[in-house]
Amino acid sequence: MDFLDEEPALATATSEAPDRRRRKPPRPPRQQILLRRGIAVGAGLLILILLVLGVRGCLDARKKRGLEDYARDVAALVQESNQRGRDLFGLLEDPGTLSSLDYQQQIQSNRQAADTLAGRVDDLDVPGDMDQAHRALSLAFDLRAGALDQISDRMARALGQEGRDRAIGVITHQMQVLLASDVIYGDRAKPEMEVVLAREGVDEAIPDSQFLPDLSWLDSANVEAALGRVSGAEVATPGIHGLGLISTSANGVALEDGVPVTVAADGQPELEVTVQNQGDSDESGVTVSVEVDGGRPIEQQIDTIAAGETQTVSIPISPAPSGQVELAVEVQPVPGEQVEDNNQAEYTVTFE
Repeated sequence: MDFLDEEPALATATSEAPDRRRRKPPRPPRQQILLRRGIAVGAGLLILILLVLGVRGCLDARKKRGLEDYARDVAALVQESNQRGRDLFGLLEDPGTLSSLDYQQQIQSNRQAADTLAGRVDDLDVPGDMDQAHRALSLAFDLRAGALDQISDRMARALGQEGRDRAIGVITHQMQVLLASDVIYGDRAKPEMEVVLAREGVDEAIPDSQFLPDLSWLDSANVEAALGRVSGAEVATPGIHGLGLISTSANGVALEDGVPVTVAADGQPELEVTVQNQGDSDESGVTVSVEVDGGRPIEQQIDTIAAGETQTVSIPISPAPSGQVELAVEVQPVPGEQVEDNNQAEYTVTFE
């Protein structure tokens, strides 16, 4: 009887065994690790892509802002240059009642403004894509500054008698230089800037620039007629005319032509230049200039120097030089001056 009672228990155990065999086995640990690694790699790649896109977006935005700033700066400089051109040729066409000296001072003012504009162009923060266009822009502004340097330097003689024809010839040639600056700007600088701005989606306008108003200024007869309208144009008085560069010192240290010297560089150095009127007549509007390593001249004027007397002018040098430099000092000749050998000197100076 006991034997019969135990059979149902065996049957039950036997019937439950197939259920345990059908249960899904657990995932092996290695597969779980690989799955997790795959998910982590995918997430990392997604984050990296988002970071790259974000950085690229920031760089694109910065590049666009740089181009916008550059275009606005160029537009402002071009407009200023255009105004200087209008001022210069307005003065040439109608000098009004300006005296010869006042007329030269107005020309000198335009010259200094052109030099300043050329320097500001060189100081611009240029985006990489604008390198080629900027070189053309810088060349155009340098040509304008150089032309006005030459025109201003020759104006005293062009308004006088001695050397008038040669001075007018030089001034007329500089009109061709101004025309060249217009061509370089109009054919190279402006179109290349516009191509870059359009490609980068920058909506900034680059203005036109025409410094020389028309081609009639390429005719020396027109230039001579314009200068002939200046009221009281100076004519060299009879007798000897001549200036002499007597001495130059830097921060109190005497300079000698061809002799190297050392000068203490305390703050902004100043040159003291002494000029003598070695002619028979009083001279006015005497210009003294200094160039540092062949750079743009820094100028000061002496109002008047009586015959046989001397005057000293102070010329601050900015920016302050450092180390060894070459200083070229020149006293510009006056109308009627025949000998100019003693009007200039060169000095080797070490500032330390």
